[in-house]
Amino acid sequence: MSSLRSPIARSLCALVIPLTLGACAHHPEKTDLGAIYNDAAQRIGDDRNPVVVIPGILGSKLEEPGSETPVWGAFTYGAADPDYPDGARLFALPMEEGVPLSQLRDDVEPTEVLDTLTVDVGLLRGLEIGAYIDILKTLAAGKYRDQSLGRSGAVDYAGLHYTCFQYPYDWRRDISEQAVQLHELIQDARYTAMDARGDTTPGKVDVIAHSMGGLVLRYYLRYGPNPLPDDGSLPPLTWEGADYVEEAILIGTPSAGSVLSFRQLVEGVNFVALITPTYQPAVLGTMPAIYQLLPRPRHARVVDAETGDAIDILDPDVWERFDWGLADPEQDKFLRWLLPDVDDADERRRIALDQLRKSLAKAKQFFDAIDRKATPPEGLNLYLIAGDAMDTPDIMSVNPETGATRISSDAPGDGTVTRSSALMDERVGKGYVPRLRSPIHWRGVQFLNDEHLKLTSDITSQNFVLYILLEQPR
Repeated sequence: MSSLRSPIARSLCALVIPLTLGACAHHPEKTDLGAIYNDAAQRIGDDRNPVVVIPGILGSKLEEPGSETPVWGAFTYGAADPDYPDGARLFALPMEEGVPLSQLRDDVEPTEVLDTLTVDVGLLRGLEIGAYIDILKTLAAGKYRDQSLGRSGAVDYAGLHYTCFQYPYDWRRDISEQAVQLHELIQDARYTAMDARGDTTPGKVDVIAHSMGGLVLRYYLRYGPNPLPDDGSLPPLTWEGADYVEEAILIGTPSAGSVLSFRQLVEGVNFVALITPTYQPAVLGTMPAIYQLLPRPRHARVVDAETGDAIDILDPDVWERFDWGLADPEQDKFLRWLLPDVDDADERRRIALDQLRKSLAKAKQFFDAIDRKATPPEGLNLYLIAGDAMDTPDIMSVNPETGATRISSDAPGDGTVTRSSALMDERVGKGYVPRLRSPIHWRGVQFLNDEHLKLTSDITSQNFVLYILLEQPR
């Protein structure tokens, strides 16, 4: 696999490669957002909703309490290195046969949203790559006061209350688990605004969510702070989260998944060859959230190379038949790293296959939960910002004899997420019918000619966001 073909690598490399090769063209920005929205930002005062920012996969720093070694958030000396056993164990989630995924926990914690990613190795020494700094700059243009920046002392808001809240989360874990802490943050934002206004009832928040963060938000809107049950059932669809959210802006969210996530689970990923570590399939395969980024089998995005028929990539027997991911016997070297107390190779394989089955089952449960047709309640508005001008891997063909995979078809998208996935277009894999068919009721959609992460820094995207937050009638 080309290392640039993974959903988490393409965003990083799209920023790294131009900087290292000196090939980044400058396109002057003519739109002055500060001037356009200054009056609205100054005069709206407290008559605005607080904003919550939810990053995508890899968008939150992970650390081990009491250790100066970052698990994720920097490619620097001393950071967790999955090319070695200790680093691989830190980065992976624990595995144990017969134990529900929700109970398999380690000591690693999310600490902050990753506004920049520090690279201090090889040719990239001393480099800082923008991650979510552009979203924060956009909100700063709208005069939002960021809680994290204020508490860290990076910005002095002179005692004024916070109006922007960042949500770091452990992007390795089941997406539905994030609903509990997201709910707590949203309540904190609501009551902070209520106290500042002197109101007696807390209002709502607006949310900006990028990539996988949009899936966290979509689940929360439908089910509130209620994760998926361990018994495989679905929680009641109450729209509880929608009681607290007014404007929801999703940016580059793979609502219908990505074949790149599948390839990543099967083959692993290396961000920049010879410079950054390799994240093996055995390590990534411990993480339920990556399975929840898989495309739906009904959309036929992974197909038999000979017949063109859809392959059910949620069936663990298929993974065993083709030796994919955690089912690959050649991954036993890395399973020994992750399971140092298990001496028997057959036992390690049983544990790995158990993790694979639980993760695929949780992914199917998650898809059933967010794909259910349901009309959102009045007062909730969903918007999408997506790319549709870059060739994006869309269909992956599988050799039925060997299980070898190759990307056989591209489609319009942002290089990582196709246009149809962002829209959650249910016409995919079927004959064409007029008009979009989607379980998501979009109020507005903005298409851009930009790469996945750069959607957050595009001036048109920023303009769209500030208009919705500050000027659109409510």
